[in-house]
Amino acid sequence: MNFDVKTYLKLRKTWVNEALTGIFSARKAPEPLFEAMRYSLMAGGKRIRPILMMAAYEIFRENGRDILPFACAMEMVHTYSLIHDDLPAMDDDDLRRGMPTCHKVYGDAMAILAGDGLLTEAFHLISDDARAGGWPADARLAALRELAAGAGVDGMVGGQAMDILSEHKEVGIETVRFIHARKTAALIRAAVRMGALLGNAPDNDLTALTRYGEAIGTAFQIVDDVLDVEGDTELLGKAAGADDKLEKATYPHVAGLAESKREAARLIKQAKEVLGPFGEKAEPLKGIAELILERNT
Repeated sequence: MNFDVKTYLKLRKTWVNEALTGIFSARKAPEPLFEAMRYSLMAGGKRIRPILMMAAYEIFRENGRDILPFACAMEMVHTYSLIHDDLPAMDDDDLRRGMPTCHKVYGDAMAILAGDGLLTEAFHLISDDARAGGWPADARLAALRELAAGAGVDGMVGGQAMDILSEHKEVGIETVRFIHARKTAALIRAAVRMGALLGNAPDNDLTALTRYGEAIGTAFQIVDDVLDVEGDTELLGKAAGADDKLEKATYPHVAGLAESKREAARLIKQAKEVLGPFGEKAEPLKGIAELILERNT
């Protein structure tokens, strides 16, 4: 099978963008708040997390479009985290996806509220019978539980807190792994698990896909750390060298660039091996893992 992962990604990115456009063309809010939410949500991005969700679902069911409400909710949560991450109180970034960050355009207060709005809108979307595409309540509850776990204090928020607490300090590799596992990998793992759960995956398959999500999520953050050192601001769409400026606890800072690249490659290899029993149905997940290792943006 000659699988074209880039074509796969392009089509599903289109699905997600069309669904998000539909959601945010019909909503009402104070106009500046609505515009700030839409600005960051529709400012580009690869839509990797919702596509991972659909790819996991498609191992067990045919059409990833079935779960677009859940995929859109995941992207809303991810975008909220970026808006808040860019704020002066956090990383103080001026660029995101090659565009001025939300707070640079709309001000700090409206950016905070835009992030809050996207986070709560995500949970409203999944929990609302009329907007969740007819999915039964038990399936929606399981998905909500995964999303909350990946985004909350035991996941992304907890990782971000430790990231901030570790700035300007000398920390060990275990602290860096703690940050990576929560700040980035937890939400990626949640995306994969949500897709598998919505596809009614058997327990052993869910366990395997959980390991895949954890491995690629950690590798994604390590590659991100490496790109901050070696990448180009124009290609990245955000300022390179920001981690060094803030003296962040990153893999390259603690283990060096060479070891960081080896660890990312090891994790991607591990993730691909986990997918073996799924055969051709896992080609999209395998292709995404390979692209994570190869990316330069």
